[in-house]
Amino acid sequence: MNSKTGNKARIKKSKINKSRITESKVKKPKIKKARIKKPKVPGPLRLTLPATSANLGPAFDAAALALDINFEITAKPATEYSIQARGRDTAICGELKDNLIVQTYENVVRANGREGIPLAFSIKNDIPIGKGCGSSAAARLAGIAFAVHFAQLPWGDAEIIAEASRLEHHPDNAAACWVGGVAVARMTGNQVQAVKITPKGKWPLLLAVPEEKLSTEAARSVLPETYSRADAVANIQNSMLLLTALTEGYHGLLAGALEDRIHQPYRAKLCPLLPALRSLTGQVGILGVALSGAGPSVLIFLDARVPATRTREGVAAFLKAEGLSAELLATTIATKGTVRARG
Repeated sequence: MNSKTGNKARIKKSKINKSRITESKVKKPKIKKARIKKPKVPGPLRLTLPATSANLGPAFDAAALALDINFEITAKPATEYSIQARGRDTAICGELKDNLIVQTYENVVRANGREGIPLAFSIKNDIPIGKGCGSSAAARLAGIAFAVHFAQLPWGDAEIIAEASRLEHHPDNAAACWVGGVAVARMTGNQVQAVKITPKGKWPLLLAVPEEKLSTEAARSVLPETYSRADAVANIQNSMLLLTALTEGYHGLLAGALEDRIHQPYRAKLCPLLPALRSLTGQVGILGVALSGAGPSVLIFLDARVPATRTREGVAAFLKAEGLSAELLATTIATKGTVRARG
């Protein structure tokens, strides 16, 4: 090949066809707006809470039993508070001002940093109010249970009983109302230990309820600041016998086991039914008598072998002869405590 005449590479200039060039547009991703879900408002809650009788003679501030007499209440979210009440003491139950249930509900919600919602209440009450039958414990427990439900607090039974006991300043009524049966409880600081006992056998009861009321504060004001060792020992012994009588079904132990030196002797002057009815202990149909809570009602343990109607008629006739009056409510120990139902 001749170097001078060698093939020269032919370089063609390529023309760029601008019309064929397309711009690639980057599509911006669509940002979905996050939907903020509002917390779902819980639905209605219905509670059935039993009346309670505390102290049971010697077991002062330490034991109580649930009665087959109930306080039923339903709460549902509303735009404002309202109450519809029927049954006993409707004027008290239906009053919004200074209502113990509403106050307890709002205070518990607020104390736990939650926002409360107004509730509409429907009440059917059979518990005598202000008569030593645990009405305040039932009301406080209802308020706490509604706070736990509607404010969605992570509380269990222990926290609910402890809070009610703290507000009541003693644990016996609150424990018995919540767990049912016979409750034995102690309170140290804000901690509460409570145990449910199911009594052996049948234990029919008669609750004598006078017309007059008695506040717990007034009933506590008559108690002494100190007690003798003999009084303390006697009450410890009687309390042990009382638990044995109930758990083993030893009805014969009850009369002596219900004796007390701590509160009943001092409250008797405020509760005239107590000394009168205690005189019936040992008579046909009556096993023993104790003040119900702080009074003025009195709890009568009946002999199941004797028809309750017959014993009730005898007690009514006795009170009439003594110039005393009381409503006599036949009841028994409730094995169930507070029952909760949603919807």
